Amino acid sequence: MHRIDFCFPTLLEFHGPDTVRFINGQITQDVRLIAGSTIALPSCVTDAKGRLQCRIWIMEGANGAIWVEGPADSAEMLEPRLTRYLIADDVEVCQLTGKWSLVHFTGPMIETPPEGVLVRASARFGLPGTDWWIPVGLDVALPEEIPQLEGDALEVFRIELGVPAWSKELYEGILPPEAGLEVTDISYQKGCYIGQEVISRIKSAGKVNKRLERLILEASVPMDCNHLIDAEGRSAGELTSISPRELHGKRHALGYVKRGVTDIFVSSPDGSRHTAALRFPA
Repeated sequence: MHRIDFCFPTLLEFHGPDTVRFINGQITQDVRLIAGSTIALPSCVTDAKGRLQCRIWIMEGANGAIWVEGPADSAEMLEPRLTRYLIADDVEVCQLTGKWSLVHFTGPMIETPPEGVLVRASARFGLPGTDWWIPVGLDVALPEEIPQLEGDALEVFRIELGVPAWSKELYEGILPPEAGLEVTDISYQKGCYIGQEVISRIKSAGKVNKRLERLILEASVPMDCNHLIDAEGRSAGELTSISPRELHGKRHALGYVKRGVTDIFVSSPDGSRHTAALRFPA
């Protein structure tokens, strides 16, 4: 079990009788799944072409309101994007950024949270976990027996679990299925939302031009390399994250690999070539 401090992410509160229906028309996840529950679910905010604008988490906050959490650097874009089409709906928006901090625990919760902490189950790292939302001004003693993950140790943990991170694997303009988010972030049953037609078409086609993959590299690969090539030296994709930890002469990594490429190499700036392998080959 580990503790990860997310500090103060962007946080918006939506409330009013039309909230669930309105938010459902803006994001890829089915908001009805979190209404009345104690879970948090990931979702994508996409444009009309189905391309990612932001990855968010949604949950029911205090008093039945819907909370939308985004990366810390999304504060200026997220609210205008989500409220752009708010015209006749009975929905009010409140900016909560900076008023609640977020601490995530992986694994089963071994301690009852203090009064005043909002608790939501979430799988932020692909594992069962728990979010503690702590209001500013509430003095909370975090469980000392649970070690904190940060820095390189957190990056090793994330990469080895294959979890995409905002500004690395996730960025504006990619298609969510390219990042493997179709299982966790997208509802194909709920109906229309902005970008839904394109996302559904991708599902029907069953393929994308590139896909995020978990890779194993030679430890000799320079940490600043990001160019993938095939056996003929043609561009095959890009590395997005390389684990700081070397183990048995290898490193775990994440990267986008073009469709149809099977033999993958990392190209160094000096022209040298290093072998790479899919962790879970198709």
